Amino acid sequence: MSTASTSRPGQPDRTGIGKVVGASMIGTTIEWYDFFLFGSAAALVFGDVFFAEEIGGTQGTLYAFMVYALGFIARPLGGIVFGHFGDRLGRKKMLVLSLLLMGGATFAIGVLPTYAQVGVLAPVLLVACRLIQGFAVGGEWGGAVLMAAEHGHNQRRGFWTSFVQGGVPAGNLLAAGVLWILQGTLSEDQFQSWGWRVSFLLSAVLVVVGLWVRLTIEESPVFAATQAKLAEGAERSHQPLLEVVKHYPKEILLAMGMRLAENISYYIFTVISISYLKDYLDTDGSIGTQAVLIGSAVQVVLIPLIGLASDRFGRKPFYLAGAAGVGVWTFVFFGMLDTLSGGTVALAVTIGLLFHGLMYSPQAAFFSELFGTSVRYSGASIGYQLASVLAGALAPIIAIALLGDVNDPNQAAVGIYVAIASALTIIAVLLSRETRGQSLEHERALQAATVSS
Repeated sequence: MSTASTSRPGQPDRTGIGKVVGASMIGTTIEWYDFFLFGSAAALVFGDVFFAEEIGGTQGTLYAFMVYALGFIARPLGGIVFGHFGDRLGRKKMLVLSLLLMGGATFAIGVLPTYAQVGVLAPVLLVACRLIQGFAVGGEWGGAVLMAAEHGHNQRRGFWTSFVQGGVPAGNLLAAGVLWILQGTLSEDQFQSWGWRVSFLLSAVLVVVGLWVRLTIEESPVFAATQAKLAEGAERSHQPLLEVVKHYPKEILLAMGMRLAENISYYIFTVISISYLKDYLDTDGSIGTQAVLIGSAVQVVLIPLIGLASDRFGRKPFYLAGAAGVGVWTFVFFGMLDTLSGGTVALAVTIGLLFHGLMYSPQAAFFSELFGTSVRYSGASIGYQLASVLAGALAPIIAIALLGDVNDPNQAAVGIYVAIASALTIIAVLLSRETRGQSLEHERALQAATVSS
């Protein structure tokens, strides 16, 4: 039997933690490659490909972003379903299923017919694929984070889980890199007509790799221990969704609040930057893609370092600094994009993603530590994914609407939007308790059930 299955909860699994974290990060990278690829493609080509040609321009891009937002709307449902069964059946099974769903939907986008070929059926099929993507990624994050958190040491949880968080910018890095290469090697007509499809079809290869890695890891030892406790009280039906809402309502709301500035700012710095450079500054978008590529590469390196520091100094200080940082930086951000200087644009995106990383790196450990094991997958996923509807789903749409006229964009309005989100996140962090170093063996829901029985 492997060490992973015999380690005492909360203690380090010296032979297995690296493998578990690696498997979680690789799978998360692939899932977010698929998810972010849609956002970049929406900014670059989907408005023209899947909507009537006479719409085009910023209006077509706005429609594409509306479809993009639907993926976020499906994420809470994915979080609820995967969280419920992840708390009942195990984290590993749900991670494998989420990867299969995401890969299948992404590959399908690569072979969809265009509006010119099938008319309105084209955007309908695009919507269906996007909803499946959102449902799958809604269940991905919680499971991947918990596998790392529940295998690792209490004193190093911020470090180990930060690698899973690094899978998100790594996925964006991979997506931006593939698109950048395609844009650099193909003519604009070739990229618009068929080149963009290559990036989606590559998902099939990535999913095979991810599945192979994930099928080799052990189930969480903390989850296994909690399952044993549940088995002792087999007469009580375990309903994770109902139990987390009953026993952890404050934690769900605080997690949602902490997500606002983090999630909104990320899509401003990555997706909207590409759209702004393409539609408002009349470029081909490649300068924005390259900037996101550089910024994501820097963020991948920084996130584990921030996670390590959060194990020493706490989750809250870094989260507060990041929330305040994005609230201020957005007012500077668009002016730097206006220069159209490759170095300046890259610097603007990179600094924005640095502030974002101050929040995102400790977030996995922070959210995991808020909930008991029997409902942890449900609680972390629901708090994380519900906020995504209010934040990431609407951020591109609201930002484009606030920017307004391409000849006179209202950059300050977007800055105010992010600043409001930052203020709400700061309040949520201040109301939360510091969780650094605490054991994951706390279990409010099971204790309540024992008392009531």
